[in-house]
Amino acid sequence: MDSAAGVRHVMHENGPLILDGGLATELEAHGADLQGDPLWSARLLHTNPQAIIDAHYRFLLSGADVITTATYQASVSGFISHLGVDSEHARELVMSGVHLAKDTIKTFDSGRTCPLVAGSVGPYGAFLHDGSEYTGAYAEQMSVEELKEWHRPQVSCLAAAGADLFAFETIPSIKEAEAVVELLREFPDSTAWLSFSCKDEKHISDGSSFVAAVQIACRCSQLLAVGVNCCSPAVVEPLLDSARSQLRPDMSWVVYPNSGEEWDTARGSSWPGVAVPVVCCLSVLFPPHSRGRWLPVLSRVLPEVSFLLKGSFFLPTVAVCFSGWEIELDSTQSVGFLI
Repeated sequence: MDSAAGVRHVMHENGPLILDGGLATELEAHGADLQGDPLWSARLLHTNPQAIIDAHYRFLLSGADVITTATYQASVSGFISHLGVDSEHARELVMSGVHLAKDTIKTFDSGRTCPLVAGSVGPYGAFLHDGSEYTGAYAEQMSVEELKEWHRPQVSCLAAAGADLFAFETIPSIKEAEAVVELLREFPDSTAWLSFSCKDEKHISDGSSFVAAVQIACRCSQLLAVGVNCCSPAVVEPLLDSARSQLRPDMSWVVYPNSGEEWDTARGSSWPGVAVPVVCCLSVLFPPHSRGRWLPVLSRVLPEVSFLLKGSFFLPTVAVCFSGWEIELDSTQSVGFLI
């Protein structure tokens, strides 16, 4: 994408966009052993980039409009520590996440508008590999400047590699949100979305209100969307309702909860709980009068779910409104989300 204006144009011209779902879940479904790995799916940038390409391609085949890079748990310092590479090689590995996504898109001819590449930027807690992206506890011991300093190398690499926008994901605290928003201003030609990990129906993981989190996001004109990810589908509608009045008129919601399980912080390597049926999740993800052009998708799902979203699908009665487009559906209707 040539500019931030170009990304905005795609959003406004194409309506709701389908995100690609759970990349690590898809990689594990095809044999990758990621559990307990401090680099998670980012290790495959070094050991098996073809597996990442194949996963991206399967999501494209299933109708994804946005491909997210395999860089959520990638960092220059993390690659140096866990792979034993030098800083230059570490930067190249972070950048390769964008290159793999873009190269995959080039080989995919869908006849649709070219999919966007979102450069994934995980929280500092993901680097710590202790589950603290679901508590935000580390932010109490760090300043905004320290958090900016840690995020800067990753964001710089993704920008240099040509990501269409940044995806600041699973941010657990107000302080880290302030840090990434301030850091984004150092890249004035870039845009982003900002999504939070949340503990309940009104609060992000550090206990701050979701309302306050949305207010911080709305102060930055470079942010195109704000929302939640990797949380229970049951909390999505109450969270959005709590902050709906704070959402800037030109800003959208981005929502991609997990499939119903919760991360076990104590064990650090499993998702106990019961997955919510897809239809149930979708009925939560399309609350009446919700606003935004980023179509919600689950963060721990496979490409088949994106396919269901693109294809004919029966939904319970629900009203969907995206920036003025309202669609009434009932259980007798079949719909493809290409609006």
